[in-house]
Amino acid sequence: MSREQRGPNEKLGAVLALAGISNAGLARRVNDLGAQRGLTLRYDKTSVARWVSKGMVPQGAAPHLIAAAIGQKLGRPVPLHEIGLADADPAPEVGLAFPRDVGQAVRSATELYRLDLAGRRAGSGGIWQSLAGSFAVSAYATPASRWLITPADSSVAREVNPAEGSGAPVKVGHSDVQKLREAAEDARRWDSKYGGGDWRSSMVPECLRVEAAPLLLGSYSDEVGRALFGASAELTRLAGWMAFDTGQQEAAQRYYIQALRLARAAADVPLGGYVLASMSLQATYRGFGDEGVDLAQAALERNRGLATARTMSFFRLVEARAHARAGDAQAAGAALKAAEGWLERSREGDHDPSWLGFYSYDRFCADAAECYRDLKAPRQVRRFTEQALSKPTEEFVRSHGLRLVVSAVAELESGNLDAACEQGVRAVEVAGRISSARTTEYVKDLLHRLEPYGDEPRVVELRERARPLLMTPA
Repeated sequence: MSREQRGPNEKLGAVLALAGISNAGLARRVNDLGAQRGLTLRYDKTSVARWVSKGMVPQGAAPHLIAAAIGQKLGRPVPLHEIGLADADPAPEVGLAFPRDVGQAVRSATELYRLDLAGRRAGSGGIWQSLAGSFAVSAYATPASRWLITPADSSVAREVNPAEGSGAPVKVGHSDVQKLREAAEDARRWDSKYGGGDWRSSMVPECLRVEAAPLLLGSYSDEVGRALFGASAELTRLAGWMAFDTGQQEAAQRYYIQALRLARAAADVPLGGYVLASMSLQATYRGFGDEGVDLAQAALERNRGLATARTMSFFRLVEARAHARAGDAQAAGAALKAAEGWLERSREGDHDPSWLGFYSYDRFCADAAECYRDLKAPRQVRRFTEQALSKPTEEFVRSHGLRLVVSAVAELESGNLDAACEQGVRAVEVAGRISSARTTEYVKDLLHRLEPYGDEPRVVELRERARPLLMTPA
């Protein structure tokens, strides 16, 4: 249903013409975006005609989905006022800002923490299903440039006057920070083993709202504040990573931006680089290879002479992933060689950050295999995948599932249908034990590649085994 009639919406008509989207095309895009957020929408070309010619304003999430659909076609964010829908319920811009002032940064992060849970309580499955816009890689430009210019704030000490709040302000100590770090460590372990959608992993937003937000709004010295911002940045990046793994790209983007801002307040340049690397992986996954390269190189540039060898190796590996997605085989190969070189220089006694505990030669091989998959070099994919799968992966179950799918693709491209199906069956079994939309997308991609062989018994069997997985909501 649509609300009041106001006369033709010339702005919407003009932007649709600019984007080259027909009425039927917009209706289809809006319905698809709604379905991705768990909404059942049935708009058609007549609905769009009413929005344009009669100025009717659709209710609920529709205005924001219209903006997101047009933004995807134009390759940039589209605000509601540009399409004549500014008087619809405003989609919060929470989490997209990268404030220069530390106090404003605290408000920006804590506002995001509260907003996410408010959406969950409303029973809509979170604000990301109703109000949030779609992922726009351009939203990373300002945060990345501001972090490059100033990767650390001069002072973060905070003293709260009791009169400013409803009660006595929290006096933060190192023990409070340690609890957040322990929560982050537990969340990393659950995420790797069970996926970002597992209920234990999904407690991270609750921890941010209940534990981290009151501390950030409390009183602390510069020393304690730096540690607090660092721990909060780790948890916020984790929330973003888990949202990314479950297909909530817009939520992930907002968490990542706030995590980068908190890392700057912590004066933790390697952690900021890690957040940028996470942004890069998301951009690359969404098909923005060039932007992924920029984000990975931003992480590298500021960490020269600061980060450990293993950390630099990971940043170069992320850069290689982006180059490969962009189709630049030479640059991808050079970045992989550099990543391997940095990894060989790492030593047991290096003071690697705790958040890098997942990164080993196995992980290097797994990502190298994905690079060569994107570059359509199946022989290299098989070589690196064999090494990546050579060791037990009780801790990193999701990663094991992703590697199996990549292996299956390599076998298929090498002409080994039986081997591809065998690896695919193993991947489906792993995917069924975790909650990861990303892993499910990998399986879907494999099944799509197998469509030319749809009548083969092994393919039919694999498709049947995967059916329950594909029918489960992400």
